[in-house]
Amino acid sequence: MNRILPALFALALLSACAATPSYNATVYPFEINRELLSSTEIKRVIIATVNLGGPSRSYLEGSVESVDQVVSEYLEDHSYEVVSQRRFQQEWKKAVRIYGNPMDPTTGRVNQKTFTLVLVSIRDALLENDEVDAIVFTDLIEKDITFSGGLKHLARWDGVSRKPSLQGPGEGVTGGFDWNQSAKGASLWVNIYTMDLQRVFSSMGGLDTTQAIDTRSASGAYVRRRNILENENFIKEGVELAFHPLIELSNYPGNP
Repeated sequence: MNRILPALFALALLSACAATPSYNATVYPFEINRELLSSTEIKRVIIATVNLGGPSRSYLEGSVESVDQVVSEYLEDHSYEVVSQRRFQQEWKKAVRIYGNPMDPTTGRVNQKTFTLVLVSIRDALLENDEVDAIVFTDLIEKDITFSGGLKHLARWDGVSRKPSLQGPGEGVTGGFDWNQSAKGASLWVNIYTMDLQRVFSSMGGLDTTQAIDTRSASGAYVRRRNILENENFIKEGVELAFHPLIELSNYPGNP
């Protein structure tokens, strides 16, 4: 068992999850202001081209556009009108020229005072033509995750269950691989603000792992995946979880 396990185990490891329980206790504790929702009609929204929090990891940036596209389609499928992101980007650039960029690309820190000034400026510009009812922030964030023991080795976070991926020329993992060590997984953090800049909804949905098991490592280690967030089904699942219960998910895994 201290040698490389056979390819048969690797295939089982990578196979799709089957017959797993629908209940997942890791669902994110969403926040929804139902009173505000009942008094505010939200039909037209715009997806922000910046994060509400700090910048996403550089290797997640390449997935921002594709994830936002899935978000846009999901909202439109549920009777929301999604205004072009170009409007947000245009007004962001104008406001940054006036107030400065609130995001430090070197440290990843956000100057909240400047960010608020920029956001208010964007809000005012969008209100001039009564363009949107709400702003949707779609941050891609990364979390520490751990794969379970046993045969399936599932990692569960923010409502999803994912199996580990292998990367490298090998056909399996070492028998002494430490499954307790932390890996990384990506999630979608959704925050929706009305045009009064009141947060009406906040939640999160897991997407996929961003690290794989390095089969070249004798001791067993995780490395960054070459292909990150390319599974469309995983992205759709994460989007659905991130918008529940604003958009009700019939098979929501948070229901025991």
